[in-house]
Amino acid sequence: MSYCFIIPNYNHIHGFVDLISQLSEYSLPIIIVNDASTESIKSQLVTISQQYPKVVLCHHRFNQGKGGAVQTGLNKAIELGFSHALQVDADGQHNLQDIDTFLSLSKANPEALISGCPVYDESVPKHRYYARYITHFWVCVETLSKELKDTMCGYRVYPLTAYDQLASGSSLGKRMDFDIEVMVKLYWQKTPFKFVPTKVHYPENGISHFKALDDNIRISWMHTRLCFGMLWRSPELVARFFRRSFN
Repeated sequence: MSYCFIIPNYNHIHGFVDLISQLSEYSLPIIIVNDASTESIKSQLVTISQQYPKVVLCHHRFNQGKGGAVQTGLNKAIELGFSHALQVDADGQHNLQDIDTFLSLSKANPEALISGCPVYDESVPKHRYYARYITHFWVCVETLSKELKDTMCGYRVYPLTAYDQLASGSSLGKRMDFDIEVMVKLYWQKTPFKFVPTKVHYPENGISHFKALDDNIRISWMHTRLCFGMLWRSPELVARFFRRSFN
């Protein structure tokens, strides 16, 4: 098995050098996807890539959104021959002390997607905290299961064979809908999941690219599509539920 990091980045630079410095201690390649950041930040990302030999820097000419940047990173990881990719957000929310846990659990369960299950402190914006409950309800409907404990945390290890199989036959959202949609569709594809409780902290003066109106509409439409997708899969999903309930 071979691992790399993936970091989508759109205009995040505060604390970013420190993030790369900490990740570089793992001696794993770090794929940074610059999602059409400003020229100033792009220049700083280029400088970072020159300072750290393990960094692979990809650029988007036009902004594609977080999901589009993650997909570019995953595709680059597949192109470079990696078997797994650990996604870390660029804004400093994630507890990097859990990386060893993520990697160990992935190595013990190589076919599984390993995802963080957030443990929030008082820094979490209330609207984002409560929105997760709404999404979790719909994910339970779409999978006819409570197995997916969280689908919005961007701290996760992708098994790239499973992702490549999914992406080659299914379209995926390119913005804030991606994290949710890819997990639901991987569940439909029978990919196993493991969840790691992990502390999440929203840095003071952090930048959020969540667009309340546009992204909520996009996510609502995604849930509508996934609910229809669930309907014709429901016999298999119900059978899977009962198999696991009695095993």
